[in-house]
Amino acid sequence: MNRQPVLIGALVTVRPTTAEDYDALYGVAADPAIWDQHPAHDRWQPAVFRTFFDEGLAGAGMLTIRDARDGSVIGSSRYGPYDPQADEIEIGWTFFARDRWRRGHNRETKRLMIDHIAPSVSAVTFHVGQDNRRSRSAVEALGATLRPGTIDVPRGGRVVPHVVYELRRR
Repeated sequence: MNRQPVLIGALVTVRPTTAEDYDALYGVAADPAIWDQHPAHDRWQPAVFRTFFDEGLAGAGMLTIRDARDGSVIGSSRYGPYDPQADEIEIGWTFFARDRWRRGHNRETKRLMIDHIAPSVSAVTFHVGQDNRRSRSAVEALGATLRPGTIDVPRGGRVVPHVVYELRRR
């Protein structure tokens, strides 16, 4: 299962993140408005983003998203670890520059990621902060269905409820 693919679409090119991508990704992530509904609403701060970035590199599933036209860095997403018992993988940790919101970049990125990984798993999941309406709407637009209940995710010394959506292979 390749969690570090190169994926090419009409709007985006998705490639494995390298340490050299830090400055460009932080340049996007430094906008506090990106994180205002996110449980990690302080991720725009340099030290918090550094931890997020380093964890993404260590997890070997982090991807950098570039504009297909000019090659500029516009965001990031990740594949989580594969869960062999459930035969599923999570896609998430996604953010985009605000000038790319509602223009198809997220949808295309997720479709490329889903299409790439779907033959290897029974389900793709998305864990979303319960109160993050923006991200929930984006996942729902992909056709993902909401699982019942919530899961508790530790965040900065507190527990934040998340909902889980899934796309299950037919």
